[in-house]
Amino acid sequence: MILASPDQRYALALEPENESYSKWWRISCTSDTENWYAEFGGNTPVEILAGFTDALLAPVPETAPDVWSILTAAGWSYTRDERGHELAEHPDGIMQLRRWNRTTSWNTGFIACALLPDGLGGQDSVWEAHLGSAPHLAAAFATALVDPAPVVRAEFDVPHSDLVTQKPGGRQGNDLAKEHAARLARARATAIRNRRTALTTQPAPCSAAAAPSVAGPRR
Repeated sequence: MILASPDQRYALALEPENESYSKWWRISCTSDTENWYAEFGGNTPVEILAGFTDALLAPVPETAPDVWSILTAAGWSYTRDERGHELAEHPDGIMQLRRWNRTTSWNTGFIACALLPDGLGGQDSVWEAHLGSAPHLAAAFATALVDPAPVVRAEFDVPHSDLVTQKPGGRQGNDLAKEHAARLARARATAIRNRRTALTTQPAPCSAAAAPSVAGPRR
């Protein structure tokens, strides 16, 4: 499945693989002001992915937000090493967000991952997301990542379910369908409103000076 924004600025492709650890979602932007590429593994929680895509509907802020302060305010640690590489980590060590120094690495985007010990001194990836290099999108992703609100899942539809706390929920399938429809309606309304705002704030094209009229011969 491939989707494109009305102005052809953004493109989203969903290509499920046999392995949920593979990259399923790919989002790209090519414009005069932005040029980035993001991809997300199949296990990436949809609520966090939605935080990223929702930010595509809003205008790019004039001032880049501080992604790291969003995480540290939620209790994450933050380090920057002597080479300029940055890393934020959840207190339990399972979640990380990192960015390599732009001058010493070809990969200058933000990378988020959920990791588990493999029992051999290493770590296995539960999911990984390459967020591109746009700070406002990484900030939206980080905001959703630290949101403490519980998420809705089927009882056996959670990878590594032994690591999460599950409680019976009161919402049924019809309720979730209505919430999803309402979310789509809000997203469409936001996109339309922002598009209209962009059109009304664009400078009007300069009209060419009118050529002097020449009177025709009188009869």
